Amino acid sequence: MGETSLPVGQRRRRDFPRFGLTPFAHRFPDDAGEVGVRICGEVEREVRLEDLLPHVRRTSQVSDFHCVTSWSCTGLVWEGYLLADVLAEIDRVAGIGEAARVVIVTCQDGYATSLPLEDLHAADVLLADRLNGVALTVEHGAPLRLVAPAHYGYKNAKHVAKLKFVREQSDFRPPGLGFLVHPRGRVALEERGSGVPGWILRYLYRPLIAPNAFLFRRAMRKYDARRSLGTSSGGDVGDKNTDLSAGQQ
Repeated sequence: MGETSLPVGQRRRRDFPRFGLTPFAHRFPDDAGEVGVRICGEVEREVRLEDLLPHVRRTSQVSDFHCVTSWSCTGLVWEGYLLADVLAEIDRVAGIGEAARVVIVTCQDGYATSLPLEDLHAADVLLADRLNGVALTVEHGAPLRLVAPAHYGYKNAKHVAKLKFVREQSDFRPPGLGFLVHPRGRVALEERGSGVPGWILRYLYRPLIAPNAFLFRRAMRKYDARRSLGTSSGGDVGDKNTDLSAGQQ
């Protein structure tokens, strides 16, 4: 069977690196072992996601991952919970308000992203806790991450800690530079950012891929070394480097 074709502007990588906004290279989850997710905002009552997941069926899928900086990793096997089913359970137990239009996803490492509620009902959007047959590692979003294959990686938030239902996209303030973030971030339409054509951002990002990947590898090695000594800290923000790299992978 031949390899899957890639969307416009994407190049295949054989590896799947930890990647993202450089200030988050040295930020890690406080607790990668247990799911702990607050459901709040435009709901009738706040609940905890971990109390609802036992009532949601598990599923798996094969899907590709597309970083906004123009690299892709194909054929990944994700396992977890179909988000449409999770949303139905949230609505049953907590009552999602009729005015809710957007979900803000906040993460244990301080990262946050948002997507329209309608996009999260797509048949391939998961809350995943396993990748390629094994439990998610810290590198790829443990204990729980959003998987939205139709959207760039910066929408696929890792270490999910809170789902907040809000009325408007304006209720969300993205990390980093606003023009590098799109409300939907759909890969097929090259919605890499706002106000700047996607093909321009594509070429601006490419020189940053290698140094960004190196930074995140180095930070991961330091984190693993601290863990081996029993001194890891999820709140370590480490280096304060910044660049144009958008999102968290």
